[in-house]
Amino acid sequence: MKIFFYLKTCSTCIKILKDLNLSSDFKFQDIKTEEITVKQIEHLKALAGSYEALFSKRAKLYKEMGLKDMSLDESDYKRYILDHYTFLKRPVLVIDNTIFIGNSPKTVQAAKDYLSVNE
Repeated sequence: MKIFFYLKTCSTCIKILKDLNLSSDFKFQDIKTEEITVKQIEHLKALAGSYEALFSKRAKLYKEMGLKDMSLDESDYKRYILDHYTFLKRPVLVIDNTIFIGNSPKTVQAAKDYLSVNE
């Protein structure tokens, strides 16, 4: 599986997408218009190790809903990600059994390095 989960309205996601220069054999899924499925989130969790690793604590709704003051468990993280696209940390790049989550320079560089060796 080669897939890039992103928001087409997010300038950071678009910048990273251009920077990675992914080939046409990738699926590009705008999570706002094509919601992430239960099967997809479960696969991402298997690669990432936890739903929390996929959860964005920077999301505006995280603060607005008071989630930062609550003790969330794995089922909560999964539910919120499935309920609203904003809770998925973006972008998420999956290349077979390797996952890159988020937009930190370190993560983007690791993805670029991986692609240069494996593509």
